[in-house]
Amino acid sequence: MHEGGWAPGWGGIVIWVTFAKTPIMSLITSISGIRGTLGGRPGENLTPPDIVRFTTSFGTMLRKQKPEGRLHVVVGRDARISGPMVSDLVCATLTALGIDVTDLGLSTTPTVELAVPGLRADGGIILTASHNPMEWNALKLLGPEGEFITAEQGETVLALASDEIVYAPVQYLGSIRKDDTWIARHIERVVAHPMVDLHAIQRAQFTVAVDPVNSSGAVVVPALLHALGVEMVVMIHGETNGRFAHNPEPLPAHLADLARITREQADLGIAVDPDVDRLALVCEDGSFFGEEYTLVAVADHVLSRRPGNTVSNLSSTQALGDVTARYGGKRFASAVGEVNVVRMMKEVQAVIGGEGNGGVILPDLHYGRDALIGIALFLTHLALSGKSASQLRQQYPEYHIAKLKVDLPAGMDVDGVLDTLARRFPADDVDRSDGLWVSLGADWVHLRKSNTEPIIRIYAESGNELRAQQRAEQMMEAVRACGK
Repeated sequence: MHEGGWAPGWGGIVIWVTFAKTPIMSLITSISGIRGTLGGRPGENLTPPDIVRFTTSFGTMLRKQKPEGRLHVVVGRDARISGPMVSDLVCATLTALGIDVTDLGLSTTPTVELAVPGLRADGGIILTASHNPMEWNALKLLGPEGEFITAEQGETVLALASDEIVYAPVQYLGSIRKDDTWIARHIERVVAHPMVDLHAIQRAQFTVAVDPVNSSGAVVVPALLHALGVEMVVMIHGETNGRFAHNPEPLPAHLADLARITREQADLGIAVDPDVDRLALVCEDGSFFGEEYTLVAVADHVLSRRPGNTVSNLSSTQALGDVTARYGGKRFASAVGEVNVVRMMKEVQAVIGGEGNGGVILPDLHYGRDALIGIALFLTHLALSGKSASQLRQQYPEYHIAKLKVDLPAGMDVDGVLDTLARRFPADDVDRSDGLWVSLGADWVHLRKSNTEPIIRIYAESGNELRAQQRAEQMMEAVRACGK
């Protein structure tokens, strides 16, 4: 291995690892662990030795934090084809370290996040590559609070992955206990939340179409809907075989089937990603509610009952700030990544937060993106509004986000380019906490160096779709000019 390190990323912190025979990034781990495609050679893809190595380093880190007594780790997975194999390797490796395992089996990311503190475990591992295609899998790593591990802990995991590890003697091997009750417990917690109105949902008699992309949501989402009193559920791509029927990221370009079925048969369409932490919505007319507006609508409902501050990341729509201001609160912007959102939510005591990719975080349930609580709160909001989904969407400020990327030539000083660009704007209009974010009156532009590709990502938002695109293109040209 030539080099490695930690850097801010979409899921919090990203480790990049470059190997001698591969000039580009080959093996990536986020704050939640190691990520890659299955098969191939160790160190280049996600292979059994890599899975064992990083599971071992995580378990060893936990032991350093708790030198005495038994350790306990919760493991759960999505429905990916590789899930059972990866789970067997992870569980066996943990027991070889003398760690007891509670195996939830097929589960969701937010379910495992709830189970870790619920079982008073020392950590958790979620086996999912989120919205990546089915060839991918990953180990997402949680601390005892059921939250993603910190950057400092991530550095430790990376360092320990290359250390010589001592496994437990036979008399101290860990045990494996299977527990498939946590999906039901998760649903019970959601249904019982005081801001979920079962009677309103039941009175509305919604018909809901669901696309869980043949993963864990095929089990969890219909069970939740029935528990909420939604009797008419239309499922598409509803098997748990891990053979994703389309690109699993819940974006409009991938949800044509759901849009059609919703328009023909339902009052609302629901799409989730494979590990059920992102929520996308389709209106009754087949139009898309907008992934940026999932959090906006849910926050509107929460703030109407519990006014306070909100948090989303710098690349998320300012519509959340507009809605928050209506209730006398303030929207704070964090660096991109769930771990950064959660940290700021705690600092400002936010009543709700999340990300513009359909991630909803309700702190009195748990500090993690959770599509299930998002569904329950949105259905409550929709039922109480007396509006259709498309009418509800129209009551929020209309913003448009343009997304571009700039390829980086070899040796380009990205930080220097961002420094140069930052000096062109008044200091009060600039935020350097995560790349370069610039306020442009009623608009904004955000530039970030990608941790997975040699590119700079450019996001621009405006109330005018054409102007958003122009803002992004102007910044793209400025980056290219500075980089020459």
